[in-house]
Amino acid sequence: MAVADIDRELELARTEGPVRDIIIPPCPELLTALRKEVQQGDPDPTAISHIASSDVAMAAALLRTANSPLYTRSRPASTVAEAVAMLGVAQTERILTGFLTRNAIRINSPLIEHFWETSTRRALAMGFIAQQLYGVDADLAHTCGLFCHVGIPVMLQGVKGYSGTLAEALARQDRTFTETENAAHRTDHAVVGAIVAKTWRLPPEITVAVRLHHDFSILNTDRFPKEARVMVAMALVAEYLVGKHEGVKEQKEWDRHGAACLAFINVGKGEVDAWIDTLYPIFEGVTVGL
Repeated sequence: MAVADIDRELELARTEGPVRDIIIPPCPELLTALRKEVQQGDPDPTAISHIASSDVAMAAALLRTANSPLYTRSRPASTVAEAVAMLGVAQTERILTGFLTRNAIRINSPLIEHFWETSTRRALAMGFIAQQLYGVDADLAHTCGLFCHVGIPVMLQGVKGYSGTLAEALARQDRTFTETENAAHRTDHAVVGAIVAKTWRLPPEITVAVRLHHDFSILNTDRFPKEARVMVAMALVAEYLVGKHEGVKEQKEWDRHGAACLAFINVGKGEVDAWIDTLYPIFEGVTVGL
């Protein structure tokens, strides 16, 4: 399966396959406007402040995050413009992207009560890891971390019986998470998440990484973009870091593929252990609703 094959697979699943009847939420208009502004050569902080201020809840979330322990500042921000100036355009985009994504995919389920909290930590971890590596885009990595498991709430929202499948997938020891999903629904969260990424016109590297983030055989082939393969490896490392923080006792994918992922990005286990300590206060600053 190469990139063109993935595009065909997603198109077929969306038009004729099991994903056909799943409602894929459209990309929020404010996110489209935000990305358009940021992708300019010299994005205007005033324009970004205007976008952030156009939704009261989003403006409040930005201020709350800017003044949280995640970002140590000499004085708190009292306006959206001050928050943008303090955080910078890139960090503001990350925060607003997370907010808009959460609000576009609303789901109330005790099974994923802390889903967005974990997703935020994963995104922060991937952004951090990218900064430790050479030539890896931290913004791209952060977005990938946020969207890795976005297919789960979308399936909970739109697939009958998926809550039971999710509980089973979390509990089973004899097969993988995606194998359990496919046995019940003939698709999985990696496919659905990739369709969301493609529908929202995220960079193609993210679409590929989301689709293949449980397929570590891609590390051994050059049929896929290097950036996507790096993000797949980084995603598992980030998952491990978040799991350690959240007290996850067993991480089967890490046990099976962690060493290969570390080798692929040329990182030693000692570095990862040090990252756990570095990321602890950052992870602690994340709360549900940010």
